[in-house]
Amino acid sequence: MEAPLYPDPLLDPSTPNPGALPAYWVGPRHLAGDDGRLYDAVADTLAGLGWTSLVRGRQEPNQAPEDRQVVRSTVLHISPDTLRWAQWVLPDEPFHLGELPIAWQISAREHPDSPLARWSAYFTPDIPGEVLCDFLLALAARDQPATALTGPELVMEVVAAHGWLRDVDQPDAVAMHPTFTSHLSLGEIPPLIQDTDPRALTVEPDEAGPAGWQAWAETTMGAPYLWAASFGASVPHDLVAAFANSLSSTAPVLRRVLPESTRHRLLRAPAG
Repeated sequence: MEAPLYPDPLLDPSTPNPGALPAYWVGPRHLAGDDGRLYDAVADTLAGLGWTSLVRGRQEPNQAPEDRQVVRSTVLHISPDTLRWAQWVLPDEPFHLGELPIAWQISAREHPDSPLARWSAYFTPDIPGEVLCDFLLALAARDQPATALTGPELVMEVVAAHGWLRDVDQPDAVAMHPTFTSHLSLGEIPPLIQDTDPRALTVEPDEAGPAGWQAWAETTMGAPYLWAASFGASVPHDLVAAFANSLSSTAPVLRRVLPESTRHRLLRAPAG
């Protein structure tokens, strides 16, 4: 069951109050973290797009409606045409990506009467909110959110235009920041990534499944990831390109809360 979203934010109580900290313009953005407000940044964008916000509720058998519990750990945002939705699932931790819990799951379907999502994409905490919002703005601008319009080369082109390096061995599928701290790769998708590509149902045990885009940041080889993102094989490449374009942008972002693991790598200038 679902109920209208309450207005108070869903923040971890341990997160510092960003408003009480000094603000800085920082870069590069792919290492800037989410400022401790990944839910708010995305939810504000979706509200501006007119998406409906719902929270999950729980009702026991024979329980009166007024006694129903509202479980606010999972928040669902649905587009006006119901073809796309974004779900905040962090407190539930349904599964992990790069050993990090999923924070946002974004999905789209082809028709309002389709029972399943055509594709889903997954994002962990500390991914810059600006990047996820740009992905959602591109998704909202599409008339057909599940239809492929371009090939994967567009993704490589946008990051290369911002100075990212193509991999020598896989120049059409792998790119990285010149500091080797963030990566983008087209390859076999991890387990549990939902997608309705029919090839996923017919692949043999010794064959590679459909390829999807993965992105992640790590300060040094083998270090814990700062963030990770995974796109199902059917996510249109132009949407991934919008994500990649924002991720690799050289424009600074406003931050009050900096990730501990990348603080020493960030350039900072006081804001205001």
